[in-house]
Amino acid sequence: MTTTTVIEAPTLRSTVPGISPVRTVDSVNPADLSDVVARVELAGPEGIVEAARRANAAQREWGAVPAPVRGRVIAAIGRFVEANFEALAQLVTREVGKPIVESRGEVQEIVDTCDFFLGEGRRLYGQTVPSEMPDKQLFTFRVPVGTAVIVTAGNFPVAVPSWYLVPALLAGNAVVWKPAEYAAATADALARIFVAAGLPEGLLTVVHADGAATFEGLDRALKQGLVGKVGFTGSTDVGRRIGELCGRHLQSPCLELGGKNPMVVTADADLDLAVEGALFGGFGTAGQRCTSLGTVIVEEHVHEPFLRRFEAAVRRARIGDPTEDVVMGPLLAPSFAERYETYLGWIGEHHRVLGSGGVGRITSSNARDGFVGDPSNGLYYHPVVVDGVRPDDELFRVETFGPLVGVMTYRTLDEAIELANLPGYGLSSSIYTTSPTSVFRFRQGIGTGMVSVNNSTSGAEAHLPFGGNGKSGNGSRQSGVWVLDQFTRWQSMNWDYSGRLQKAQMDVEIPSADTGFRL
Repeated sequence: MTTTTVIEAPTLRSTVPGISPVRTVDSVNPADLSDVVARVELAGPEGIVEAARRANAAQREWGAVPAPVRGRVIAAIGRFVEANFEALAQLVTREVGKPIVESRGEVQEIVDTCDFFLGEGRRLYGQTVPSEMPDKQLFTFRVPVGTAVIVTAGNFPVAVPSWYLVPALLAGNAVVWKPAEYAAATADALARIFVAAGLPEGLLTVVHADGAATFEGLDRALKQGLVGKVGFTGSTDVGRRIGELCGRHLQSPCLELGGKNPMVVTADADLDLAVEGALFGGFGTAGQRCTSLGTVIVEEHVHEPFLRRFEAAVRRARIGDPTEDVVMGPLLAPSFAERYETYLGWIGEHHRVLGSGGVGRITSSNARDGFVGDPSNGLYYHPVVVDGVRPDDELFRVETFGPLVGVMTYRTLDEAIELANLPGYGLSSSIYTTSPTSVFRFRQGIGTGMVSVNNSTSGAEAHLPFGGNGKSGNGSRQSGVWVLDQFTRWQSMNWDYSGRLQKAQMDVEIPSADTGFRL
């Protein structure tokens, strides 16, 4: 383990004047629980309400700024992220335990998002529409939703928030951002970059609060008409509650929820390539992505050859200190480790457990061969491959947020597609095959919002829609031009310059026809 110089942890407060904290929690380094990254003062429900009220006041002026000018501010944010690239990546690794190479990729995602939306400031297009009447013209416009309240998880503490913050601000909105308590330091750093890059005061307010206070505050703010859009990234269970709350106020939230993402491996697949994708998809970020691989569904004739290769790859994988070149670091926080141990309890007698020298937390008495560093004070867990998973297993039906991948077999592609859809999630999926026919049959049958061919279930690009269906979301999409539908509303306008009242559908002049004409 790389030695960390101990410095006094900063105290982070919500950027809402006049709001007193209700309690303080520590954000700790999951690779070294003795390292307190920040002390976080949590606000109560009134923090969300007051932040939304202030955001509404700031938004009016920002919404009047020409969209190309707002785009220049977004471009400046991207350049400031680049200028602070390594410091931000190192902070991500320290606070949430993500391997440093992944953290750098996450910071790059912010840059890519800003670069994309710089141009969208000049492309917030409406339409000029022909009217059915003379001397009349129809138009459509995109208008801001007002104030967006964004609640994010901490497994991608800066990249996923940027998918919300950047387009929301570009579209002329103000944002109240409630990050995960265990990723508060990275959230504070990102918010300070936004402000330093020239974002006007009051447009981005960070509120640190726990889940209960956030939900109550959101309820109050919605009742007072202070919120125009809610964006939430997190668990399916909480997403349901957010959706119900917003529905009572006739709002449709942007929900990005969990996944039980399947990978189908056909008999004609490149097995070594499939193993490489399964290793990254299943154990990158310690299996704590919404797009992490849940179950590998392997054609029965290549099941054993694939499994041998997969287990060997998992056993060889470097696990440990996330500041080093490793496949997998620790779990995010103690609460996630506790929940993951519940999932490990679902392993039954009919399962075959592979991939490491043990199951559960890595310690001196439950060692992992080749572990990088010292596991004694970190939340490190053995990567687990569970063969023999059945359709009625909880391991198959429920998202197991951690380094656990199930394996099962199939006989026909139709059976594989049925199994892939069975858990009811619909975020990401993957198929490894050399058959174009299998690719298109799979794409047509699978219910996920994203499909990969000969690639991992994990991976996103800034200009492609990201999002899921079923238990994985409500059909909303992030990234690319599609996310603008979340942060703008369509407004239509008709302009009649005829000098008289023309009534649609009633005063339309239709040329007469000779209905009796025949050749």
